Amino acid sequence: MQSSGAPRSLRSLPPYCRLACSEAPGWKERGLVLADSAFDDLLAANADYVGHFELAGFDGIAHAGVAVVTCMDSRIDPLRMLGLDHGDAKIFRNPGGRVTNAALEALVLGVHLLGVDRILVVPHTRCAMASSTEAELRQRVSEASGQDASWTSWRVIDDQEEALRDDVNRVRAHPLIPDHVAVGGFLYDVDTGRLHHLV
Repeated sequence: MQSSGAPRSLRSLPPYCRLACSEAPGWKERGLVLADSAFDDLLAANADYVGHFELAGFDGIAHAGVAVVTCMDSRIDPLRMLGLDHGDAKIFRNPGGRVTNAALEALVLGVHLLGVDRILVVPHTRCAMASSTEAELRQRVSEASGQDASWTSWRVIDDQEEALRDDVNRVRAHPLIPDHVAVGGFLYDVDTGRLHHLV
């Protein structure tokens, strides 16, 4: 089959989209190509998931009453590490597993609207956010991106246990987190899978 000359990802679009994209000012000069093929494997997996989907009509309540604030690290599987299933918990993830303002918003909503009555704050061992300085992360991001990242702030953690204690106390002290909600701080060991209850 002969190529039309357009980038593959652009050719796969409907004609009106191809025209709009190809005629956009500076499109060719900037080398812009819609990267639809980058997601092909995931969309194929989703199609298989749809074929076996059994959760239609499932509610959004945390059925085990659990909320977890943890790190974005891919070595952490929050549900499996706690023996939970789909729908049992609300999960909030960020670099370092810190209780940020956004995390607090999620916890308040979880407690009052989604059945949460147990909150776990879970950083982990060998976390880059606890083993790097701000300067080191800025340098690594600058080198990886080829851009100046000296203006960034990454909230690195000098002392994980102290930071965990501060985060747990911040949740407990929040005026919209009732006293009956259990709040605990745990350290997850990425090499053993064990949770250590520290706070």
